[in-house]
Amino acid sequence: MEIRNIAIIAHVDHGKTKLTDAILQQAGVADSEVSMDSNTLEKERGITIYSKNAALFYKDTKINIVDTPGHADFGSEVERVLRSIDSVLLVVDAGEGPMPQTRFVLKKSLELGLRPILVINKIDRLAVNLDRVHNDVFELFAELGATEEQLDFPVVYTIAKDGIAKRNLADVAKDITPVLDIILEHVPVASKNSDKPFRAQPFNLAYDNFLGRLAIVRVHGGSVSVGDTVYVKKRSGPTTNHKVTKLFTFEGIVRKDAQTVGAGDIAIIAGLADVYIGDTLAKSANEALLESITVDEPTIELTFLTNDSPFAGREGKFVTSRQLRERLKKELEVNVGLKIDFGMQSAERFVVYGRGELHIAILIENMRREGYELQVSRPQVIIKEIDGKRHEPYEEIVADVPKEFQGTVIEKLSVRGAKLEHMELKEGRSFMQFTGPSRGLFGYRNQFVIDTKGNGILASRIIGYRSCAGEIAHRKVGSMISGFTGKALAYALDNLQNRGILYIKENTEVYEGMVIGNTAKGEQMTVNPIKGKHFTNIRAAASDEAINLTSPQIITIETGLEIMDKDEYLEVTPKGARLRKKYLTEIERKRAKRENGA
Repeated sequence: MEIRNIAIIAHVDHGKTKLTDAILQQAGVADSEVSMDSNTLEKERGITIYSKNAALFYKDTKINIVDTPGHADFGSEVERVLRSIDSVLLVVDAGEGPMPQTRFVLKKSLELGLRPILVINKIDRLAVNLDRVHNDVFELFAELGATEEQLDFPVVYTIAKDGIAKRNLADVAKDITPVLDIILEHVPVASKNSDKPFRAQPFNLAYDNFLGRLAIVRVHGGSVSVGDTVYVKKRSGPTTNHKVTKLFTFEGIVRKDAQTVGAGDIAIIAGLADVYIGDTLAKSANEALLESITVDEPTIELTFLTNDSPFAGREGKFVTSRQLRERLKKELEVNVGLKIDFGMQSAERFVVYGRGELHIAILIENMRREGYELQVSRPQVIIKEIDGKRHEPYEEIVADVPKEFQGTVIEKLSVRGAKLEHMELKEGRSFMQFTGPSRGLFGYRNQFVIDTKGNGILASRIIGYRSCAGEIAHRKVGSMISGFTGKALAYALDNLQNRGILYIKENTEVYEGMVIGNTAKGEQMTVNPIKGKHFTNIRAAASDEAINLTSPQIITIETGLEIMDKDEYLEVTPKGARLRKKYLTEIERKRAKRENGA
């Protein structure tokens, strides 16, 4: 049986997961209740976080499909996947056209010599201009240095949510088979090296409590069976040998036991304890190494600490530094975009390096749901010294907003060190492209939503390291800090809400040093949120007016990471998140300020 291997790549929310789901359902290997976004967080957020494998059978051909994340923070997953397949379906929204992540994933595909298949999705949207979208994609191919063969890309039009596709706009769309037919026509056969010695390469990792580390591999040649001895060859480091204890292939999104896996297939191998991304697997220690797969370097860092707040241990099952250390080590087994420094002097502090705020936020959210309590410091970018000068990560930022908001967006991003590179108006919307330091975006995304009244689209991608941009002012608000421990009362909050935005509701338990809101004037202020109304036997005209509290801005992990100040921690528990000062009392904060020379 022939095998074809493809990946589906796209910008966030352009429909690649919906397309994959439709293909699997119509191929009969999944029902309508099954989705590639199977993780709870993926379902809640409507985005793909982890790359996943699936397979189907069509016209005596096995088609392996890898669904990839669309967010820039998970770009390292995309790069690794592209090394394991032979072509890509590039999904582009018929309304939005190519976006920043489209550029990123397409550039990687073209550099690897892949010939993409363009899928223009959501053609049922109102006021779409398919000719413009096609031309924009062609220009993007040309700009990224595509070859003549790559520029001659096939096109298919889809409405993924309805499960239909067509090769030509005039065709009557009945099902998704035009996509499968175009795959058979244009994707190279992967199973042609069956007569060569066995070589495979892991492009992803998984973990099983019983089987240990699992290597998700592309078999480049030959075959491997359960019980075979396999050598793990590294570019630097010793070659080790292990016995294959289990093999799995895919049918739909379900993994199936297999006794033998042959050339061209994508499979899971168990029993290789020290295998890592990009290693070469072979049956002989003398086989040549496959080209290595590089993993993107982290761009931000922050510190994970055990929770030592006055409310520590109330809600979590796992609260000790040992439990935190073990959980982070387990995460390193599968999260290859993450790095952790366990070697600090304090056993209760771990420096975590990641690809972006969302990358870290997903890890913290998963730990919270598992019952962990912890604190994290404010994220900061990783500074590198290149040629004796300090460099920091820069991003390409794309904002798509109604034209009446363009001035506000330009002003806010300019203050944060971003430079406007390109702008054009399309049908009442302003499309702007900036370049700026990554740290300039810290805390801006929520402000962007407010500035554009929820009608803007903001996307970014890392473009490399450049000279440091200098000082960037982030916070224009100060912290409103509780000076007392107890339950917040509506009477006190009614008076405090005039000073800024509150983070808590009435009857919320607070402690001294907890940040309960911000101050509009930008000054730090210690307040009493538990102060009750003073009762007397004298009634005034206005004394019995009803208290009307505005809805607070509830702190989540992502908003907390964005708005927290450098002298604050984000305290995360299974029931939520709260901000606190590193030093809880006013006296401790003043002493620390003096010692730091501020």
